[in-house]
Amino acid sequence: MGKENGLSNLSIAVIIAAAGALITAFAMTPPIPQDPAYHQFADARTLLAVSNFWNVASNLPFLLAGLWGFVFVRRHSESVCIPGLQSAYLVFFAGVFLTAFGSGYYHLDPANEPLIWDRLPMTIGFAGLFSIIIGEFISVRAGRRILAPLLVIGIASVAYWAYTESRGAGDLRPYAVVQFLPLLLIPFILLLNRPAIGSVKYYWLMILFYVLAKVFEYFDVAIFSFGQALSGHTIKHLFAALTPVTMLYALTLRLGRDAPGQ
Repeated sequence: MGKENGLSNLSIAVIIAAAGALITAFAMTPPIPQDPAYHQFADARTLLAVSNFWNVASNLPFLLAGLWGFVFVRRHSESVCIPGLQSAYLVFFAGVFLTAFGSGYYHLDPANEPLIWDRLPMTIGFAGLFSIIIGEFISVRAGRRILAPLLVIGIASVAYWAYTESRGAGDLRPYAVVQFLPLLLIPFILLLNRPAIGSVKYYWLMILFYVLAKVFEYFDVAIFSFGQALSGHTIKHLFAALTPVTMLYALTLRLGRDAPGQ
């Protein structure tokens, strides 16, 4: 137990240090406006009267995974969730579900204004996921208490960006911290701690799918140039949706076992 407490303390120290370093780094950089080129995706084909059809339709897996996951946690929370973390799981899957609508709406006519509705649900999902990992790997109490502040900070970061864009001086720095800080911290948390329940391998698999999604996103045009079947951004959506699917699968494996935390 002493060793585990020591690792938890080390994890907390790493989180605080990394957060301070990243916030300081961004504070020392000039404001970051949204690049207009971000809205220019390789596949802009219209199908069934839907603009940018494949980038819109490829959000369907988010809807299915988010809805299925939310309902599953509601029905089986006592069997699959550590007591006190149920809300974090529900927030995570709710964020995934809402991402389907936000991203779909944005891709109908990509621009800064609809991008707000794409980013808001993602901050909700990130808040839920980070709370889950803090709760299952470091401290249930900390995971439960950090959820609400993370939600407020995430939503505020998008609102701040939208406001600054409307004033002609867009600033993505707070949103960048909200998006990238958890991605930097989660691998350290997984390496330094053992999960209170389940297997850590599924979290690593989620990270792998998310990284692959980012790779496909980066090579959007190059991938579309090969036969013009699907673009990198469309495939990005499919791989990103595998992260909540993996989470849901890991939760189903907990059914039939002793109740978490018992």
